[in-house]
Amino acid sequence: MQFEKILVVEDQEIANLSLRITLEQLQLQHPLHSYHTVHAVSLLTKALSEKRPYDLLITDLYFEDEGTAKQLPDGMELVRKARELQPELKVLVFSAESKITMIRRLYEELGIDAYVRKARGDAQDLRDALGQIAQNRRYYHREYRSLAAQDKQHDFTDRDKAIVRLLNEGYSQKEIADWLEENDMPPFGLSSVEKRLKFMRTAMNFSKNQQLIGFCKDLGMI
Repeated sequence: MQFEKILVVEDQEIANLSLRITLEQLQLQHPLHSYHTVHAVSLLTKALSEKRPYDLLITDLYFEDEGTAKQLPDGMELVRKARELQPELKVLVFSAESKITMIRRLYEELGIDAYVRKARGDAQDLRDALGQIAQNRRYYHREYRSLAAQDKQHDFTDRDKAIVRLLNEGYSQKEIADWLEENDMPPFGLSSVEKRLKFMRTAMNFSKNQQLIGFCKDLGMI
């Protein structure tokens, strides 16, 4: 994997140990561990100033109250601060949180790269998530993945999947129209392809074709 500098922010010793073992098994560089959110922000800031930024942040959502005014309220705020400092930083959230509404916020509001729930089998989930992130792809926990698909207000047809797949492969929209005609998948024509892409983006509240492609990749549609 390509991660050279990893910052783990976790104040529970057992969870910290689990993360250490998993990262060691994957032969990743020794991560730096922090038990405090404010300390984590300081580490990120220092690494940037030294031009040796972190590649990956792994953080919990909830931390014990330290009784200090400086403590960030939760892991969400830590992710916000981290992304303000370093927008390209990869972020994996590792938490016991199970509310789908909260998990959805992590993806949609903060743009995290992966969410892994602390539960049975989480070591393998961590490995899977890190593998996806290393390939610059988002990882969705299996429980969230099915709900995410159900929540989107669009049922992908075979023609839709073909359009998105070809777009991902670098075909122009004119070339996609030609391919559809050659493979007898009407309606044909450049205009119909443009309209269908717009329909799919609108149905799922996406503004760019790249978001549509990324979503289909994440769910294994293409």
